[in-house]
Amino acid sequence: MSKITTLEVFGVSNEHIRTYVERPEVDNLFVRGLTRNKHIVIYGASKQGKTSLTNKHLSAGSFIRINCSYNSEPIDLYKSLIRQLGIEFTESKENTSGTQTSSSLGMKAEVKIPFVAGGEMTLDTSGSTQSERKETFKTVEYNLGLAQDVVEILTSFNFNNRRVVLENFHYLSEETQKQLAIDLRIFEDSNILFIILGIWREKNRLPQYNGDLVDRLIEIPVEPWSKKDLSRIVEIGESLLNVSFEKIKERLIDACFDSVGVFQELCKESCLVAGINEASDIKFEVLPEHLNMAIENKLLDYSSRHIRSIESFVQQGAKSSDAIPLYMRYYFIRVVFSAPFNMVTDGLRRKYLQDEIQKIHHRADDVRASDMGYLLQTLVSKQIENGVKPPIFDYDQSTKSVKVIDSTFYFFLRNSNREELVAEIPVPAGLNK
Repeated sequence: MSKITTLEVFGVSNEHIRTYVERPEVDNLFVRGLTRNKHIVIYGASKQGKTSLTNKHLSAGSFIRINCSYNSEPIDLYKSLIRQLGIEFTESKENTSGTQTSSSLGMKAEVKIPFVAGGEMTLDTSGSTQSERKETFKTVEYNLGLAQDVVEILTSFNFNNRRVVLENFHYLSEETQKQLAIDLRIFEDSNILFIILGIWREKNRLPQYNGDLVDRLIEIPVEPWSKKDLSRIVEIGESLLNVSFEKIKERLIDACFDSVGVFQELCKESCLVAGINEASDIKFEVLPEHLNMAIENKLLDYSSRHIRSIESFVQQGAKSSDAIPLYMRYYFIRVVFSAPFNMVTDGLRRKYLQDEIQKIHHRADDVRASDMGYLLQTLVSKQIENGVKPPIFDYDQSTKSVKVIDSTFYFFLRNSNREELVAEIPVPAGLNK
């Protein structure tokens, strides 16, 4: 019989991790939500347990999972849903006028809808007659870009008691998110319910796009993670692998900055550094030097990704005019790297960002409130456009502050030399360091 491996016990994975811990304020709310006629929105920073929560409580066959991407439109998601259900349809281009809204555009489709024909008399082997009911299909034309048409298709196929899970909802363009917020109201009326997973940290993100969703959603934040919950992860792992984290547990918890993803990775890496690859009959102890090496290894991993992401994010081509562009994204990153760490973790206020950018900007008098507004309103979309996935920063309208939504960024920022990071930010064309 094979032994339990460290990779099964600790780490970040799409597969089930044995150290998953249930938190009543999160897990119980989700389980209760599954019994109600409401959509569920699960939100929080990246690697904080959103997918793990659904994996834990959704049984196979009870849901359809769809991964969103930046270029996805509602019709793409609906077509994926229909394909995964095995529904046959044939597409044809729809002629559209320039006055039609985006929600009515897309592809017409001929869908094979089942219906039952009966009353045919057949003879069995004993010579008696019996009625036979057989399933046949009729072809009906639908517009797969319209939520109401999709509802009719799913209803014809008895789409009952299943959920549609939309992963990475934050990757969708703002326009697509707004359209889906409208469509969700239509789906709810027919008891076709969605579970939406998104990287943001404020409540009521979707009701901002459609006020009809107020009181029609169950919103579940997966943060914060308490020290007690993190300690439970260690305790379960110790029992499964027959190891002890006693000498490093407190420092391990402090090093992760409340990110369960970072915590899991540090636990895993500390074991691997100590040579603990699987459960042992002899109890092993994970020591401070093992944690030191684990922190160095994870910092190297996270630094490589975050530095590439920052370099990509600040890239901006110069315009043809003689004036040097404002390069707001470049100055934004400089301020983030220079700000006190506690301010970054609490959220950088809009006024603070504008004041600090003006202090170092090459055209300070030209940095207007509208320029800040555009920078902040497009913060996520510009990151995704430039390949920063998952995005690192998001602007919270309710608190007028920028928050970190990649839970590994705190670890990276805290353990890096920030003066060196600022010096290494690529300087846009026309600027001097």
